Amino acid sequence: MTRDKQSVKGHNKPPRYTYKSAGVDIDAGNRLVSDLKPVAAATARPGSDATLGGFGALFDLKALDYEDPILVATADGVGTKLKVALELRNHTSIGIDLVAMCVNDLVAQGAEPLFLLDYIAMGKLSPHVALDVVKGIAEGCKMAGCALIGGETAEMPGLYREGDYDLAGFAVGVAERLQLLPRDDIGDGDVVIGVGSSGLHSNGFSLVRRLVADHGLSYWAPAPFAPERKLGEVLLEPTRIYTKSLLGAVHAGKIKALAHITGGGLTDNLPRVLPKGCVAEIELESWALPAPFEWLQGLGSIEPDELLRTLNCGIGMAVVAPAGNVGLLLKSLADSGETAFEIGRISNADTSDAEPVVRYSGRLEP
Repeated sequence: MTRDKQSVKGHNKPPRYTYKSAGVDIDAGNRLVSDLKPVAAATARPGSDATLGGFGALFDLKALDYEDPILVATADGVGTKLKVALELRNHTSIGIDLVAMCVNDLVAQGAEPLFLLDYIAMGKLSPHVALDVVKGIAEGCKMAGCALIGGETAEMPGLYREGDYDLAGFAVGVAERLQLLPRDDIGDGDVVIGVGSSGLHSNGFSLVRRLVADHGLSYWAPAPFAPERKLGEVLLEPTRIYTKSLLGAVHAGKIKALAHITGGGLTDNLPRVLPKGCVAEIELESWALPAPFEWLQGLGSIEPDELLRTLNCGIGMAVVAPAGNVGLLLKSLADSGETAFEIGRISNADTSDAEPVVRYSGRLEP
């Protein structure tokens, strides 16, 4: 009887579990970090050597020429635009979007982007996809003048499906205390300048994807409004990074406020930088509605107010400036490769304690 029990026990040894058998490959993760080191190193800037591998990332603020520095931090992602990238198997440009969503928020506070850390979560680690994503992040960091100094790539089977991934970015910038935006002297007569977007940027994609699905469209098919390009390619156009075109004017004191036009559009984002008692009077016919937005509006029978609150409608950043600075700013933006328009003015509300709002006149037209 004893031998029989031992025999049965010997033939039913429990399986030997490893982290890899549970879906997480530590060695593959280490190889990826090694591959990413030269990508990150290429983004080095004063204050950072942009090396990876430590438990924390370092930045030397003393390496910068600031007299009274204030650090500004932000975190963001790219939302369901990721689903379009997955559909097209295009994983490079989405990294630029991630950087843009973070650093444009820093610029809106008047801050120079210093460094960024990224977070990538995957159901199963795909080294070539992760490497493509981080290459895009590094490219965005170069465009913004900030260093990619660290991050995390997490393999999370059971939480994400194999093939899916998510992104988040965490950026830190610096500004002189007296140059932080918005300023507190915004008021009647100040002008609103709209700086053109490069497309949809990274907002409203849950609506966009719903329209594409409900109308049986393919991201691989020619775009109805630009048949020389795939629909998905147009939708994936990276978010524009405004660091270099706007920071000089901020440092020169030519700008009173900047609003990064993301989710909520002009309707919700412009009031965030205005004091109580202010109204932003926006003339919708002062710029042309770009073709992708016109197409989406028609495809979904979207009301103008809904469109303006969901998508950027061609304005990626709104600038509030004194009327006397407008000509100089428009020339500076044009010289920097931006398309910019005078789109409105700031006026006084009926009462000084009224919440700031946007009022539209005219209509959106292509």
